[in-house]
Amino acid sequence: MREAADEAHYAHCEALIRERDRDLWLACLFAPQPARRHIHAIYAYAIETSDVRAKVSQPLLGEMRLRWWTDALTNEASEGTRAHPVADALLDTVARFDLPRDELVALADARVAELYDDQMPDMATLDDYCRMTSAGPIRWAARILGADPSPAFDEAGLALGLTRVLRQPAGSLIPADLLARHGAELHTNAPALRAALAELRDKAQKHFETARDIARGLEKGREALLPAATVPLFLARVATSGYDPLQELSEPSPLRRQWRIWRAARGVGL
Repeated sequence: MREAADEAHYAHCEALIRERDRDLWLACLFAPQPARRHIHAIYAYAIETSDVRAKVSQPLLGEMRLRWWTDALTNEASEGTRAHPVADALLDTVARFDLPRDELVALADARVAELYDDQMPDMATLDDYCRMTSAGPIRWAARILGADPSPAFDEAGLALGLTRVLRQPAGSLIPADLLARHGAELHTNAPALRAALAELRDKAQKHFETARDIARGLEKGREALLPAATVPLFLARVATSGYDPLQELSEPSPLRRQWRIWRAARGVGL
């Protein structure tokens, strides 16, 4: 039986989230205290893997870092794994809640595509990417909270993942078939590109509304949806006339984002 993770390693996970994503940290505060540290562990893992691209000078080095995570998930007994605070807390959480290791490995594998800037071929591939990188942690958090499986968690994750794509300057994650359908190119702020991204925005909005409708029937796990609560604020900015798809999307004020999370926590989680 695996030894329990060091408490300091769980504290490290929380500190990492608080530093890197204040909105996510606030959303986690609404989870019941016993579950909160385990939710911190899965999101710290998501952040660690998403940061790989910025930390390496060559794609191969990034692949090696991501491979370390997949090895850790399948060979957790190594000393290096126990010494890494996020890996130690993550593997303790995986064992306690029987989280699906194949899904956690899939998240790391999905990050490999980011290293090479290969064009996302189609919308189906982008959906799969969002399911692995954004919906995955929401599903795992819901499981930690004792919720039954529900499409609400996947729908919220898709809305969040697509919104994250829209928040960045239009790049390789914009599907080629979407661009072709509108006759758009990535590197020009032309009406065709804006029309393609408007379609992506509408898709994200539809996923969000579907998740919210389903969430009304959830008995447990609404807190797991809170990381997606701010999605409407960002989609509203994409819809403005001043939206520039070649620039990073400006953020709503921290107060507006915090208020949106608080209101969602008092409702259905979205």
